[in-house]
Amino acid sequence: MTKVEELLSGARDTLTVDRVFGQPYEKDGVTVIPAAAVRGGGGGGEGEDEQQGGGLGGGFGMTARPVGAYQIKGDEVTWIPAADVTRVIVVGQMVAIVALLVLRSIFKAKRKRG
Repeated sequence: MTKVEELLSGARDTLTVDRVFGQPYEKDGVTVIPAAAVRGGGGGGEGEDEQQGGGLGGGFGMTARPVGAYQIKGDEVTWIPAADVTRVIVVGQMVAIVALLVLRSIFKAKRKRG
């Protein structure tokens, strides 16, 4: 197996269901199973050149963020989403900027007519 194949095999092994679902924990008869969104990718290559010889390279990256948890209480399973506060703030700021630009356009148009 080449080194690039070994790298990609390691990437495949890293992106498993164990990364998505955390270890369940239980307290007072309630079991919670945390979940995350996991993304990753890898790539590489190798080759040979008569003048410079052989070479190879590769890389791998991964990111994960919490998305929520399953709560199991008796026979009832409930999904509890995680709040991504940063995303909420950024979207709120974008909406506010668009609203201000629209209002500015409306006021400019009214001043030209009036």
